[in-house]
Amino acid sequence: MSGAPSAPVVGVGGVLVREGKVVLIQRGKAPLRGHWSLPGGTVELGEPLVQALVREVREETSLAVSVVELLTVFDRIERVGRHVRSHFVIVDYLCEVTGGELRAGSDAADAVLVAPGELDSYGLTPKADEVIRKGLAVWNARAVPTSQAGGPEQS
Repeated sequence: MSGAPSAPVVGVGGVLVREGKVVLIQRGKAPLRGHWSLPGGTVELGEPLVQALVREVREETSLAVSVVELLTVFDRIERVGRHVRSHFVIVDYLCEVTGGELRAGSDAADAVLVAPGELDSYGLTPKADEVIRKGLAVWNARAVPTSQAGGPEQS
């Protein structure tokens, strides 16, 4: 099959949290054009993962972020019969929004800030939904004071 990839492509994505809400972008290009997803994109040769994420987030959302922690790494492989049509290795991080005004740019058709209770109305892929919910759980667990998280009480 002509045009088959010779190697996987590395991509990065971010669960961006601001005021308890998550940033979603509507993809303006393939793959998943028109679908709502996490901001992110491909890593350039010689570019560290975190730098790639910060760059992609700024390009797609105009936001500045600080990377908090790694959430997950997974494969997105598309096959036609036995042939691999595309293979992405996606590295998703939890990020805190540190500045900028949210607006769609470059590969994004739209960008929105969404409350957790409204996520279902955006038709996210099961994997994007899973990653976002994991990111929010990690974010919320970090925000709980030690005395409420089962740690030692302060007197």
